Amino acid sequence: MIHPVSDIAFTLAVKAVQERFGSREAYARLARSGDWVQTITPELAAFIAERDSFYLGTANADGQPYIQHRGGPAGFLKVLGERTLAFADFRGNKQYITVGTLAENDKAFIFLMDYARRQRVKLWGRARVIEDDPELMAQLVASDYPGHPERTIVFMVQAWDANCPQHIRPRPAAGEDTRTLSSLQRRIEALEAENRALRHQMVASGQRVTRS
Repeated sequence: MIHPVSDIAFTLAVKAVQERFGSREAYARLARSGDWVQTITPELAAFIAERDSFYLGTANADGQPYIQHRGGPAGFLKVLGERTLAFADFRGNKQYITVGTLAENDKAFIFLMDYARRQRVKLWGRARVIEDDPELMAQLVASDYPGHPERTIVFMVQAWDANCPQHIRPRPAAGEDTRTLSSLQRRIEALEAENRALRHQMVASGQRVTRS
């Protein structure tokens, strides 16, 4: 029997809850007509290339979950194949929870967010830690990024899905606030210069100038 790709998340327990609350049939129809995707499409690759952070979920052998934030220059999460992602693991606080967890359970989850456009993508898969592979590391590290890479983590995609924007509060993209303020400052300076020029013309023509 061929199981739907979405069964990676929709376990029997999940399906029972969906049945209880009336959403099971809708998701069953979706699985029959066009289920979740297993390969990285050009659209997903473009979305990933714009991200400068993501969240990586793991769980140890006892099922204890852990979520870790990973950040870097935009596009630091690289697409290496139609089902393969990878990123350089930079030195942090040296807790190594993710590295240790993956040593005993390679199931992993990546959560990608674009707050500015209210978009999110979820990826299920398996991850492995790779040490001492300078050729792979060279593909993943930007020469101008100050972080110290210690290892690489390769993520094999098993399924992914893009959520609806419901409940995502929009936030400006990185640098957007600064660009907006700079634009406003330039506009203010231009208006002030124009005001000074008008006052000068009025004084030169003998008109009375009042300050407000």
